[in-house]
Amino acid sequence: MNNLDALVLGIIQGLTEFLPVSSSGHLELGKAILGDTSVPEESLMFTVVVHFATALSTIVVFRKDIWEIIRGLLSFTWNDETQFSAKIILSMIPAVIVGLFFEEQLEALFGGNILLVGCMLIVTAVLLWLADKAKNTEKKVSFSNAFVIGISQAIAMIPGISRSGATISTSVLLGNDKSKAARFSFLMVIPLILGKIAKDILGGDITTEGGNISVLIIGFIAAFVAGLVACTWMIKLVKKSKLSWFAIYCFIVGLIAIGFTLYNR
Repeated sequence: MNNLDALVLGIIQGLTEFLPVSSSGHLELGKAILGDTSVPEESLMFTVVVHFATALSTIVVFRKDIWEIIRGLLSFTWNDETQFSAKIILSMIPAVIVGLFFEEQLEALFGGNILLVGCMLIVTAVLLWLADKAKNTEKKVSFSNAFVIGISQAIAMIPGISRSGATISTSVLLGNDKSKAARFSFLMVIPLILGKIAKDILGGDITTEGGNISVLIIGFIAAFVAGLVACTWMIKLVKKSKLSWFAIYCFIVGLIAIGFTLYNR
């Protein structure tokens, strides 16, 4: 992977992280188009770095919400902010379990398996289409909802299944308000990404060996800047626009990915 590839993939990550179209799936498709020959471990390292960049952009955009949550926690009372934080922690449990016990299996999925990405994009399309048919309400995410949404987030670790698409769709199908579902979806992933980065750094998985430091830096900056722009503009699109448009997009891209794989066999 060269610097130009890193720039393109970073922008792809920043733009697709906040739309229910699977940023990981688009990264894998981008690598295939650009002819990336990185081994799965190197490919995963770049993926983790650009995911961290978009997590940081999420923190910047949601800084007021996060500050309110911190202030609520520091009051040491069972208020709305404390309950929201507890729901976030509860939603993390499934993904943490999958990440700890199936890490090697997950890493193997990020080796350019375009057929898998295509099939999972179609799964994402179906979820979004079903969620689009659900009635909008003013219900907020409950504790039981948070755990079920967490299961969706764990499943979405497979490339091609949109994390935001799966979690927002699950939340909406459970009867929650779309705006509240989107807010919960974007905030719930921050602790997981930061935890993953800390684990990889402490475990020595993230290194600068092999002359890849410039690639990682460029990818990080591109994803962060694109994420800032996308998060301020596209989150509104996720909340207000019909999910069926994203379903159609994922279905078309999924078919193209499947056709690309079969054609090149």
